[in-house]
Amino acid sequence: MIDNRPGAGEVIGTEAAARAAPDGNTLLFAANPFLINPHLRKVNYDPLTSFGPICQLATAPTLIVVRAASSYHSLADVLEAARAKPGTLTMASIGPGSPFHLGFEKLKRMAKADMTFIPYPGNGPSVNALLGDHVTMMFGTYANVAEHLKTGNLRAIAATTRKRFEELPDLPTVAGSGFPDYQVPAWFAAFAPAQTPHQMVSELAGWLTAAMQAAEVKQKLLIQGLYPSGLCGEQLAIALRTEFEDLGRIIRESHIKAE
Repeated sequence: MIDNRPGAGEVIGTEAAARAAPDGNTLLFAANPFLINPHLRKVNYDPLTSFGPICQLATAPTLIVVRAASSYHSLADVLEAARAKPGTLTMASIGPGSPFHLGFEKLKRMAKADMTFIPYPGNGPSVNALLGDHVTMMFGTYANVAEHLKTGNLRAIAATTRKRFEELPDLPTVAGSGFPDYQVPAWFAAFAPAQTPHQMVSELAGWLTAAMQAAEVKQKLLIQGLYPSGLCGEQLAIALRTEFEDLGRIIRESHIKAE
């Protein structure tokens, strides 16, 4: 049974799951804000200790895109222009405080380039702003811009995934463009309340990963621009801890505040 608990950027649902009995009957399905929210607002849980990570179920490839008519054909073009004209280049995305906003701030600092982030309430408005030439570029998931890339209205200049995106194999990554530690993961994962028995968590991990590999499930995921992951248990715990610390540093350095 799915119990949607919207509100406060996933905080309400996450707090409800944290209070649930650790018997394997209540799980949390969450995305990147799970790690971002504790840095921006007071929450009644700790993402690293209030839950036991089961598995990262799927990821959504993220891209930096420009209009097809843009004079910028690569990330290097953008960064060179940003250094030459500080503060004039703009990037649209969901924000403030979204994974894309934090990824933008991380890129600014790593590249030592002064650009301006323009927050929008959703991916649709961000795409429209770019198509209307109101902003220089956009940061978002492949699913949000795929059709515009296919029709030639937009052009991708970099993938923000660690490895090249299989749907766009010729597209360079930010990591491969001189910033080897750079990635902006968009992920969806399952968690159990802390103290859930290890055997139960292992069984859940097996069931969930098997489901994500089922042909009919994979097909439905691909339609939404999602790709099965399979990062589970201690490996996921390590990745979450690293990302949590990285996000906290970016938020502090960029003085990002929750609305």
